[in-house]
Amino acid sequence: MIEKIFELSKKNEKAVEKVVFDENLHYLHMVFNKGEGLPEHFSNSNVYMTVMKGTLSIGLDEQEVHEYSYNTLIKIPVNTKMNVKNLNDDTLELIVVKSPAPKI
Repeated sequence: MIEKIFELSKKNEKAVEKVVFDENLHYLHMVFNKGEGLPEHFSNSNVYMTVMKGTLSIGLDEQEVHEYSYNTLIKIPVNTKMNVKNLNDDTLELIVVKSPAPKI
């Protein structure tokens, strides 16, 4: 086979899966239930975040929290302070792509 296959979990429990983590890009699958999210941090690359299910509540730098729903793609520049949360009842599912891949 020429192609390489990756599978995402289908569970509704909290998950941060590193699906592809190579020198080209980082591709992550994340699932958060109400009140869950990531610790506040600064983006270490350009981040492309796709909301696959639920509603993303995100605060960037000093701006107030914005909400993004299903089928929304947002681009976040490198070195942006991020506060990623699920503040809603429905499960939040995200695909996160970092490009270029951050130097580890």
